[in-house]
Amino acid sequence: MASVKFACVVVMLMVVVGAHSAEGMTCGQVQGNLAQCIGFLQNGGIVPPACCNGVKNILNGARTTADRRGICSCLKSAAGAVRGLNPTNAQALPGKCGVNIPWKISSSTNCNTYVYILF
Repeated sequence: MASVKFACVVVMLMVVVGAHSAEGMTCGQVQGNLAQCIGFLQNGGIVPPACCNGVKNILNGARTTADRRGICSCLKSAAGAVRGLNPTNAQALPGKCGVNIPWKISSSTNCNTYVYILF
């Protein structure tokens, strides 16, 4: 049920955000890569391997400053749209997947501040 709700949120965001692109990656692609993470983001527990693969795909797409800012904006929009998102789980996700991102996954993040990704 949560994945159906997430899919609806993704579709709505794609309509609202339009074709906003993180250079090589659209918001729809960013959100699609995180679809398997929704359970962890809401409830915690074990992070599915497919979720971590999605997180790593997103980071691999963040090659330029424009990419990173675009991806950050997509994550920010998604974080604001997911009902029941637990901020602590969102903050823990990159570390649980073995990656480091320099921005906070939050609807209040200033994406213009963060332009570097640390692996």
